[in-house]
Amino acid sequence: MSNFDLILKNGTVFFKTKREVTDIGVKDGKIVEFGNLSTAKEIINCSNLFIFPGLIDTQCHFREPGGEHKETLETGTKAAALGGIVGIFEMPNTDPLTVTPEAMEFKLNRANQTSYVDYAFYFGGTAQNSSNLNEWENLKGVCGIKIFMGSSNGNLLSSTDEEIDKILANGKRVVAVHAEDEDMMNENKISILGESNDVAMHHLWRSEESCFNATKRVVAIAKKYNRKIHILHLTTAQEMEFLKNHKDVASLEVLPNHLTLSAPECYEKLGTLAQQNPPIRQKHHQDALWKAVIDGTIDILGSDHAPHTLEEKGGIYPDTPSGTPGVQTMLPIMLNHVAEGKLSYEKVIDLLAYGPLRIHKIKNKCETKIGNDADFTIVDPNKTHTITNKEQASKSGWTPYDNKKVKGFPVMTIIRANKVMQDGELLSHHSGKEIEFDIS
Repeated sequence: MSNFDLILKNGTVFFKTKREVTDIGVKDGKIVEFGNLSTAKEIINCSNLFIFPGLIDTQCHFREPGGEHKETLETGTKAAALGGIVGIFEMPNTDPLTVTPEAMEFKLNRANQTSYVDYAFYFGGTAQNSSNLNEWENLKGVCGIKIFMGSSNGNLLSSTDEEIDKILANGKRVVAVHAEDEDMMNENKISILGESNDVAMHHLWRSEESCFNATKRVVAIAKKYNRKIHILHLTTAQEMEFLKNHKDVASLEVLPNHLTLSAPECYEKLGTLAQQNPPIRQKHHQDALWKAVIDGTIDILGSDHAPHTLEEKGGIYPDTPSGTPGVQTMLPIMLNHVAEGKLSYEKVIDLLAYGPLRIHKIKNKCETKIGNDADFTIVDPNKTHTITNKEQASKSGWTPYDNKKVKGFPVMTIIRANKVMQDGELLSHHSGKEIEFDIS
């Protein structure tokens, strides 16, 4: 075939079972051919570059509506594109909460008008809307149901087994879970945190036991209904040991922050900028997370991009919000871990493309094969870069990795053949569309 719209030339292409230097031919936004190709409207020389399938960030909080001073769908997706991410899943703890079809429609309309990358949204599950979830989980643009067992940011809370049972009894799409035990944390706030204003207490107040207990509870309910759950931002060695025996119902996510930062050093260095839920914990927990990444227990890596302004973060703990930006830095941080020998490029792709594809049943994305969307995350494995606050597109304007030098960096983000980012510059404006799922 000739007369492609686009040819990616001489790049190292990462297929599901191999990597190979070849050309990729693109027509009408789709991948149509591999091989030695020559004629196209545009040819991009990818010599010495790695061509990954387009990577997805399955956990982002873009704060719109209700928190637009921290982030919007526009600024958050700009950050995603700059970070080599072609699609995002956004969370329902906005104001108003995404717990009705009308709230979902608002987000889809805003994203359609303003998003730089492709998008889908979690629908918030509550005891009140549980009887409608069978129907509402299949609305367009919905990637799954989200529940919070422990309070974080916003008012979306389902802390009791009775509430969780109602949600898991209705529907069949995957349910993403923030697993912290609300009652245990409330007791800990009195007995452990007390009057302390020391952020280094954060991982003791929101204890490893509260995470482990919540996880055991939600797994038991999931087994009752044989319902697939996706446990987000895991932080403890106990959960890793427990969950490897419950993969029949539970898929697992970890964050770059928990793989990169550890207590107490992160709190000494970053103060409340390291405050997030569940917390960054000690090194032995981090070691257990890494073991689970390498042995395949972990399915997905997400950023949990959760921006707050520096002014908000600069208050007195514990009256400071939890969360850090991360969608723009997730891939660079993980590429640097590859450069340091912690994991392979193939594993990074597995966590950010094949994992989301498998767990969420994404259509036409997340794998470089003929017929799929022409989505590519193009990486220079030898590029060194110093991450700075100044370059962050997030409205929050900061990153816990300010002044961190990394090796390996995304140099191009291509979405359905649209060059959205090249060499740190955003090129294609508002080109996102909703991600589709196989919900049969």
